[in-house]
Amino acid sequence: MLQLEQIVSKNIQHHHLLDIEKPIVVAISGGADSIALLYILYSLGYNCIAAHCNFHLRGEESNRDEKHVSNVIKRLGIVGEFTHFNVDAYTKEHHVSTEMACRELRYEWFENIRQKHKAQAIAVAHHRDDDIETMFLNLMRGSGIMGAAAMKWKNGYIVRPMLDISRKDIEEYLHEQEIEYVVDSTNLENDFKRNKLRNEVIPTFLQSFPNADSMIAKSLGYLKDNREIYQYAIAQAQKQYKIGNTILLSKLIAEYPAPKALLHEILAPYGFNSNQIEDIINCVGRSGLIFYSSKFVITINRENIELSEINSFNRTNDEYKIDLSQAVTTPINLDVSFINPKEFAPSKSTNIAYFDAKILEENPRFILRHWREGDHMAPFGLNGTKKLSDIFSNAKLSLIEKNNIWILERDGIIIWAVGLRASRHFAVTKATQKILVIKADIS
Repeated sequence: MLQLEQIVSKNIQHHHLLDIEKPIVVAISGGADSIALLYILYSLGYNCIAAHCNFHLRGEESNRDEKHVSNVIKRLGIVGEFTHFNVDAYTKEHHVSTEMACRELRYEWFENIRQKHKAQAIAVAHHRDDDIETMFLNLMRGSGIMGAAAMKWKNGYIVRPMLDISRKDIEEYLHEQEIEYVVDSTNLENDFKRNKLRNEVIPTFLQSFPNADSMIAKSLGYLKDNREIYQYAIAQAQKQYKIGNTILLSKLIAEYPAPKALLHEILAPYGFNSNQIEDIINCVGRSGLIFYSSKFVITINRENIELSEINSFNRTNDEYKIDLSQAVTTPINLDVSFINPKEFAPSKSTNIAYFDAKILEENPRFILRHWREGDHMAPFGLNGTKKLSDIFSNAKLSLIEKNNIWILERDGIIIWAVGLRASRHFAVTKATQKILVIKADIS
């Protein structure tokens, strides 16, 4: 076994990256790094499926890469998967950069190929130089330990078996084995930040500090271990301050030694940025303030904050027409039954409402919906009507809790704010001959 193959084999075992018995998707561009990864994994006895994307961004050069990959696959006698992308159309539709479009497109396709072949992982050819470049880029963007530690050996189904191997060693391996590869001409241009780092900044730095790349790589190894400790500590802390979709913000700020860092780790996966997180911390104690990410929304409810998906947050248009005299299917289970007034022993549960059964004789058709601004009801036990928003405020409901309240309405009259208050319309009285019981399952 060659030295580079031994290093990769050791990395796979040490970091628990792959199982020799299961297939692997290998992302292959045709360049030195991915060609080397494919040959090494193949030599180690892994069942490789080579996956190549043609983005058509470099004209004939892109087609040349695809042809080279096709020849390599035929030579090795392995399965190959190929796809073509219209990057310009994707960037316009999703309003992202070309670089981000290529990343999103290829990783989504790689995952589809992984599922198609029931593969254990997607192996990518990131190496030590890529890792160092990523560290510098993250530090320049402003990053904590998560970014400073750069790439992970394993991130979900993505594995990086060559993360501690230099580009120089990879090229020497290919030269010694007389393995051909292609060169992406755009890697030699300095239009992108990474290329400028790769071609100018780091080489200049190494002229003044020879062998610094080895020491930086060693530091990155320590940082990756530190990141594991950090993530474990964050996971333990989350158990104390995040209960379901509620984050105990005031408690977190008062008790945790680095509240901004912890809140960032909790909220960043939901798309909230550092500026928003700082604003959220500054708004503790207030109520009703709303913060949005692309898919989630946060509402501040005095001492706590609540997290929900945007689709479930704005629910004012949800409406279901139902007939309570028949079996009904709704987003919440409504169990309808009848009892004799002589057997009436009302429950204290707000998930159960009682009405004179005459309500069904006059009109059994109801509307189940979410509350809307301006809704009024006549609460049982009170005179006159009251805004639902006032009833919600008295119950100290958060904005998310308000939006999740279901309303049972008949002929434009709200008879029940489900799980909260029932109306005095069709209330049970001494004259009631049969009682309608509606039980809602809103657990």
